[in-house]
Amino acid sequence: MIQTLLPVHYIPHGGGPWHVMKGAFGAEGAGYDRLEAWLKDFGAGLRDRITSILAISAHWEEAGPRVHFGQKPGLLYDYGGFPDPTYHLSWPAPGDPALAGKVEGLLTGAGFKPEREEKRGYDHGTFVPMMVAFPEAGIPVAQLSLVKGLDPALHFDLGRALAPLRGEGVLIIGSGMSYHNMRGFMSGDPVAARASRSFDDWLAETVAIADPAARREALVQWTKAPGALESHPRSEHLVPLFMIAGAAGGDPGRRSYSGELMGVKVSGHVFGD
Repeated sequence: MIQTLLPVHYIPHGGGPWHVMKGAFGAEGAGYDRLEAWLKDFGAGLRDRITSILAISAHWEEAGPRVHFGQKPGLLYDYGGFPDPTYHLSWPAPGDPALAGKVEGLLTGAGFKPEREEKRGYDHGTFVPMMVAFPEAGIPVAQLSLVKGLDPALHFDLGRALAPLRGEGVLIIGSGMSYHNMRGFMSGDPVAARASRSFDDWLAETVAIADPAARREALVQWTKAPGALESHPRSEHLVPLFMIAGAAGGDPGRRSYSGELMGVKVSGHVFGD
């Protein structure tokens, strides 16, 4: 029997609880209408192929890799300044301790020392895009943190350890933003827009490099890319991509989403089919 490997995805999660307040972002939701439609298609194309989800969000960092083992995670409203109803949302997807155990075992086998956690809810980097893609909230979800310091090579290696999950019906999702400079969003600044396009084009070319070793090296050296530091003054929203690229193994990537969001260029990327 030939084992089918699921693709691995780096997706844009947008700003705060945008999915329930698009009208606040102006005409056409500042690009959020397009992102919403894409996320719906994303979920529709995958829900019958997967048994569980491993979510890696830009909004969870720990001193070392930490795996969530909770059975019924709540929502972590880790944003501020939004209307009261956005702090009473519901997305009751079950946790997945069995998958968490597999993640723990794979990371341990690769030489890491993962820790367990059971109380943390789904942060908005996870629950916002998942509420759009999988509104039925029926697919179990395990969560894995980033590691403080945000070392790209370390996260690439963490992702590489997770690659076997692709053959077990597990959808590995890295949730971040290919552009994340708060001063650039909604600023109307042409310099920010140009930086986002330059970096986005570099990212698309780099994930598509056929040779896995060359692809890894280029991604690890991401700060040398055009528009890199202007697009990511801090790299927590880019680091999930390194983990996804590691989990991809020999599969090159390609843009899966591309659009203007809050005045800048933003993309998502998929590795594998």
